[in-house]
Amino acid sequence: MSRFFSEKYRELEAYVPGEQPKGQTYIKLNTNESPFPPGEWVAEAVRSETEKLRLYSDPESTALREALAEKLSLRPEQLIMTNGSDEALNYAFMAFCDDAHPAAFPDITYGFYPVFAKINRVPYTEIPLKEDWSVDPDDYRKVRGPVFVANPNAPTGLQLPLSGMEKLLQANPDRMVVADEAYVDFGGDSALRLLDRYDNLLVVRTFSKSRSLAGLRLGFAAGNPEVIRDLKTMQYSTNPYNVDRLAQAAGIACLSRDEYNLQNVREIIRIREGTKERLRGMGFEVTDSRANFVFVRHPAFPSSELRDRLREKGILIRWFNRDRIRDWNRISIGTEKDMDALLRAISAMLQTENEERKP
Repeated sequence: MSRFFSEKYRELEAYVPGEQPKGQTYIKLNTNESPFPPGEWVAEAVRSETEKLRLYSDPESTALREALAEKLSLRPEQLIMTNGSDEALNYAFMAFCDDAHPAAFPDITYGFYPVFAKINRVPYTEIPLKEDWSVDPDDYRKVRGPVFVANPNAPTGLQLPLSGMEKLLQANPDRMVVADEAYVDFGGDSALRLLDRYDNLLVVRTFSKSRSLAGLRLGFAAGNPEVIRDLKTMQYSTNPYNVDRLAQAAGIACLSRDEYNLQNVREIIRIREGTKERLRGMGFEVTDSRANFVFVRHPAFPSSELRDRLREKGILIRWFNRDRIRDWNRISIGTEKDMDALLRAISAMLQTENEERKP
């Protein structure tokens, strides 16, 4: 860092994104992207906006919000569109957390939460997951500030049942509960249906995973209209034209033929379940992931070594050098062909390992 860097950020540990390789072609199973492209009609919608790029985008994302509201059976005033779901999460830390309302979230979860807390100078508490990686709502009963729950969680892939989310909401109606549902379309149970019953709920979603638009950065948050106005205050105070013209056009086109995306989601779920079964057959411990990835470990194979050896074979997976999960790998679900290549590579490595151990 330079000598000009602010002292208040000297200790900031930035979020580390998954590797985005340049040059060599890899099978990318490390960043939870969709293995399927968006529909051609989405690309056409994006191309149609290029002549208007000299003009600012609609800061309210009006047409997109209306299309999304209809899709989700919500009112437009219950929605805010954001530059990826990360922006919505950051707005929530900015709007609802302070010294009197410190943030709380699990110790093993999305790695951006502590970064958002630190960069916004917000105190926070990390509450340990149970030994089975589950979130226990009772552990948050005495928390007075906003609670952030990735649901399904990352990197474990586990889902807190809707009844558990209600326990969090009911335990303290005067605090916000943020349900980060980036992966909910892959088998989770969305808290959107609770919005009309709890004004302390904010649901954050993304178009990156289930709708194949990670490269356009499009997300949204849904909540009580007053809560959404709070987030809009953050938007208009930091980045009023936060969702660009191309992303808005792509989002509308994406929703117009959403069955294509839902079919891709069903295919990813099918491949995920088959991958779980085959990995367990090889001796892996595999969580019951409801996301577009699996979380695994093998008793005889160090996880960092598995990552490194797969990379040598042109396959990228994710390993986190953190307490409690150092023995685990997160593997995104790709196409059937991608997963076959992964499983063949792992099988060959395990076979070699077993042969080397023979007397």
